[in-house]
This record gives sequence, C-alpha cells and structure tokens, in this order.
Amino acid sequence: MFIRPKSLSSESKRELFSQGATRSTLKNNMRNFHSLSQLVLSAGPLKSTPAVKHAKTSHFEIEILDAQTRKQICIVDKVTQTSTIHDVKQKFHKECGPFLKDYVTIQSVAASSIVTLYFTDLGQQVFLAEYTGPLLIYLLFYLRIPYIYDMKESSRRMRHSVVHLACFCHCIHYIRYLLETLFVHRVSAGHTPLKNLIKGCAFYWGFTSWIAYYINHPRYTPPSFGNRQVMVSAINFLICEAGNHFINVVLAHPNHTGTNACFPSPNYNPFTWMFFLVSCPNYTYEIGSWISFTIMTQTLPVGIFTLLMSIQMSLWAQKKHKIYLKKFNSYMHRKSAMIPFIL
Repeated sequence: MFIRPKSLSSESKRELFSQGATRSTLKNNMRNFHSLSQLVLSAGPLKSTPAVKHAKTSHFEIEILDAQTRKQICIVDKVTQTSTIHDVKQKFHKECGPFLKDYVTIQSVAASSIVTLYFTDLGQQVFLAEYTGPLLIYLLFYLRIPYIYDMKESSRRMRHSVVHLACFCHCIHYIRYLLETLFVHRVSAGHTPLKNLIKGCAFYWGFTSWIAYYINHPRYTPPSFGNRQVMVSAINFLICEAGNHFINVVLAHPNHTGTNACFPSPNYNPFTWMFFLVSCPNYTYEIGSWISFTIMTQTLPVGIFTLLMSIQMSLWAQKKHKIYLKKFNSYMHRKSAMIPFIL
C-alpha cells in the first residue's frame, strides 16, 4: 500500500503561519509594553507609601542678653525649631520685651541648640526725644523766626513781660526733665516700644507748637489781672517744680539702704512731706506746675494740655496707688492717690 507523504509546501506553509503568528504576538506585546512605559513616564515615578516616623522634637534654649552690658536677662527654654520670634516674645514679653521680625523662625537664626538674642532698651532715648523737642520748638517760636509770624507786625508790637517769663518757666520745666532723665530716673530696667516714641513725640511736640504759637504771637494779650496774677502763678510754678524734683530724687533712692522694700517716706525736706497725704506726690506737683502755667499765661492751648495731662496722670496715680495698697497696706490706708482727700 502506498502512503502518500504530505506535501512539503503545506508543511512549510504551516510553519510560516506559526512563525508569523508568533511574530505578530511579539509585536503586539512590544507595542503594549511601549504604551505602558510611556504612561508610567508621563505619570512620574511610582511613589511608595511613606512609613510613619516618629521623629524626636529638638528644643532650643534662648539666652536673652542686654545689648549694652552683655549681662544675661533671662533664658527662654523649650523652644521648638518651628517656633517664631513672636513665640519667643510672648514668653519674654512678661519680663521685658522686640527687634527681630515676628515671622523669623528659630531654625533660621540658630547655630546650635543654644540661641543668643540681645535685648535693647529705648526707654531713656524716648524720654530724651520727648523732652528735647518741646524745649527747642518753644525757643523757635519765642525768637519769632520768619515764616511763622508777620515780621512787620512783630517789629511794631512790644512783648509783654509775661511772654519772657513764660519762656523762662517752660525752658526750666523741660531742662529739669532732661537732667532728671540723665541723672535721676532709672529707666533702663524697662522697655519702651518704638510706637510709644512716636506717640509721645507727637503729643508733646504738637502741643508745644500750639502753646508757643499763641503765647509768642504779636497779638497776644496779657492776663486779666495783670502782674499780680502773673507773679503769684510764677512763684507757685517754681515751688511745684522744686517739689517735683525732690520727690523724684526720693523715689530714685527710697531709703538709706538703697532698696525698694519700703514705701518712700518723707525726710527733713519740706517738699517731701507731701508723702503724708498722697502716694504719688510727683504727679501732684506736676499738675500744680501746669495749672500755674495756665493761670500765668491765660491761654486756651495750655488749659487743654493741662486737662489732658491731669486725666492721664490721675490714671497713672490710681494704678500705682493700688499697687502700693497691696505691698504697703499698713502705710497707705490714710493716703490718697494724687490729690489730697479727693483723688
């Protein structure tokens, strides 16, 4: 029996067909892989789920120094890396008080785990600026420099004696302020913000300009009761200025031991006997000076300034009086705050 072998052509066709199918499958796989790789590249690298790490929070100790003496004021501890200068100020502000911006982070200024900050005080500079301005401003109006008053009218009208006396008293008042700020008052222990400098200068300089303009004006009229009113007021003004100075000296040196443990007590100086009646006699003498100056010059700007100063000082006196009552209750039960038997 003769078996007919399969034709070579049919077998070769099957092999070629299988090879073609295999090649087409490989091409499709390559195309799919290429498409998948393009998708991954466009989407970015695959991110794995980050593991939760409990990092240990580091703290800083911030040393606060005085900028002039380099003495340590305090140390603010337990300050984190993300804390800002504002956070440090919140802890430090209760004791003293700012020049770095509030948004500066501790990490940006820290070279180690201990951070050193320098505390500067503007207390004395503020008072010197507040008191130097009125002294110079008043003298400019007193000299009647051009562009302030009419020169022809100024040359025709003679000044009344109260104008010269008012200039003398005003200068004495602010010169005493400046000397006491430099040599008597202790203002370096506290901190005065920059905004207080602006407010204080605006208040004192503005009112001084208003007061000096009226008193030194060529059409200024003297007080109604003449020289008697002027002289009595001037004498009372000088007495209050002297009393204010002696009270400030006593407050700067409360007792012979040099401590602040006791309430300031009067001594042999009669000006200090006001301590028997009020707890803040420096404010009493201050208001007395400005009331005397108001009566002596008889001008509205001085009266308004005296009224505002009286209100402010009465608030300061009542605040200090409450503090004295807590510390020295046995000494203060018969005293008033600023005005004897009234306030």
